Amino acid sequence: MRMAAPQQVQVRAAPLARALRFRTRVAAATTAASSPERALLGLSEPELRQLAVDLGQQSYRGKQLHDLLYKSRAKQIQEFSHVPKVFREALVGAGWKVGRSPVHHAVTASDGTTKILLKLEDNRLIETVGIPVDDDKGPSRLTACVSSQVGCPLRCSFCATGKGGFARNLHAHEIVEQVLAIEETFKHRVTNVVFMGMGEPMLNLKTVLEAHRCLNKELKIGQRMITISTVGVPNTIKMLASHKLQSTLAVSLHAPNQKLRETIVPSAKSYPLEALMDDCKNYFLETGRRVSFEYTLLAGINDAKEHAEELAELLHTCGGGYHVNLIPYNPIQGSEYKRPYRKVVQAFVDALEARKITVSVRQTRGLDANAACGQLRNEFQKNPLLESSPSSEANLVPA
Repeated sequence: MRMAAPQQVQVRAAPLARALRFRTRVAAATTAASSPERALLGLSEPELRQLAVDLGQQSYRGKQLHDLLYKSRAKQIQEFSHVPKVFREALVGAGWKVGRSPVHHAVTASDGTTKILLKLEDNRLIETVGIPVDDDKGPSRLTACVSSQVGCPLRCSFCATGKGGFARNLHAHEIVEQVLAIEETFKHRVTNVVFMGMGEPMLNLKTVLEAHRCLNKELKIGQRMITISTVGVPNTIKMLASHKLQSTLAVSLHAPNQKLRETIVPSAKSYPLEALMDDCKNYFLETGRRVSFEYTLLAGINDAKEHAEELAELLHTCGGGYHVNLIPYNPIQGSEYKRPYRKVVQAFVDALEARKITVSVRQTRGLDANAACGQLRNEFQKNPLLESSPSSEANLVPA
């Protein structure tokens, strides 16, 4: 599938321009039954008020819709009992839906990490992961790892999702609903969101920014609690920096030099490491937010002390404001890569810290549910579910 190039998004528009754009969206939804703009989920209160007015209702009905979507968490328009029947019928008649998808399957690991498969309107499946951190009183933090695409086109050599191919970009409501599904599963508010699930967020940047706005403004998740991850797509880091978000940018580096990186991340051939690091430096200067570098440690490939020393040198030449997050490889079926020994990981950490690089090692979560980083995979990424095969759900349960 050919992918549209990311487009810059104007986050703060003048009220009149915003109203005019939304009137166009309403008109398009009325005439095009297949338009993804028909989803109410993801819309702001001003947009919902405008929708109410355009459908012949008073503005305050839009506020009621907002409460139904984000407080009551209604999943169907038929559940909008607080608004007049004529308004509900007008919404349905104009082609609007709430934009919530059913949970197709969920599996929980022994550490509490839960992977949820959502069945989208076109019968494709997406995966989202809830990662709880508990204290004596119960969950103290709940992180939602969300997908931005169905599959991924970049095919990083160690990544399970990339091996499954790419189907399409997600719409904004399909990203937001992942967070709602996790909250409903855990019966706990999501405190952190990381765009580290299926897909490359920067290849769907316009929609990711729309979802980011909704998560921040409607679900009240602080911008600093949101992380947007990327393996690096030319020009998009500059685009993201222009919005001056207070969210964290996480760049999947995985190698300290261009030659090695190309063998691990094939798309790096179109984005030289020097250019990527320059963009990261400019991102820090423009936003004041440090960049986090994700580095998956592959035994015998990129985990030597010399690699750590080279990585430190690379970061020092690009200025400050960086943090390295080491991720010991999570084995997947059919891969020749192996997870490094703990002493090798510690030696890598020591080499970085000796060179004044801030570093952490990510705790592995959800391995026994195939929900750890790099393991988001299912057999339906390329092809929709068959309506006649409900029993196929059993095939999704890890052995």
